[in-house]
Amino acid sequence: MGWLNRDVISALDFNREDLVTLFNEAREMEKYARSRLNILEGKIMATAFFEPSTRTRLSFEAAMIRLGGHVLGFGSVEASSMAKGESLGDTIRMLDSYSDIIVIRHSLEGAAKYAAEIATVPVINAGDGTQNHPTQAMLDAYTIWREFERIDGLTIGVLGDLRYARVVVSLIQLLSNFNVKLRLISPELLRPRRELIDFMNSRGMSYSMHSNLSEVLSELDVLYVVRIQRERFPDPVEYERVRGSFRVTPETLAGARDTLIVLHPLPRVDEVDHRLDSTKYARYFRQSALGIPLRMALLKLILKGE
Repeated sequence: MGWLNRDVISALDFNREDLVTLFNEAREMEKYARSRLNILEGKIMATAFFEPSTRTRLSFEAAMIRLGGHVLGFGSVEASSMAKGESLGDTIRMLDSYSDIIVIRHSLEGAAKYAAEIATVPVINAGDGTQNHPTQAMLDAYTIWREFERIDGLTIGVLGDLRYARVVVSLIQLLSNFNVKLRLISPELLRPRRELIDFMNSRGMSYSMHSNLSEVLSELDVLYVVRIQRERFPDPVEYERVRGSFRVTPETLAGARDTLIVLHPLPRVDEVDHRLDSTKYARYFRQSALGIPLRMALLKLILKGE
């Protein structure tokens, strides 16, 4: 399947060839991440963000503007007519008539798929429910690829909320296209859900689960940290039981490989010590910056083709 007019709903919709095409295009776009092109001149991107966002929303908007396009949209339910009782379907139909592509974030799982079924223009899922955040996973995988010039053969540790963090689900789904070893590190209450474990088994992925980072630190090429997401816990008492249960500090990484990189989708709370920012391991701010060329590449491929 080509890229032109393609929806981006789930990481499962993309294979290795798709990702290599995207990564090569993103690398080219890095040259223009602080300039302005006219590739998408006359095109309009609508952003429908029903959940808070800083990096995802702004990097999509910056990417569209850098490509010469225009942006319209809103950043909360209160800023849209849904605050007056308008349905999601009617909101999408409106944006469909105003724009050439729609980027949506919503708390309900399946909202992006529903939007894609209604809209005639391409729809990009900027995060919905607890299962999908495909463009974040693309960015994470791209950052790894840029750092190591490969993904195959790496050992990747994923630390934190592996139960409710949608970025974890999408990243693991995307990494199933590569030959990697996964080390999944979390408190017992935050272990991956059964369906994600079943997925890894069905794809023959190499993985193991651990309670402490120290058990696997010396093996890791990449440490991907995610915060404990209070807003996604169905039970506040459950959140209190795991709050603050892990923290990555310079001391924590004693014994790590010199080439280890630490990634984080951000925002962070207290799970990554600010002292880590100035160490050789920190790559999360570069990861965030690469969101612009990655999303420039995505928009270009969808609206102009390969």
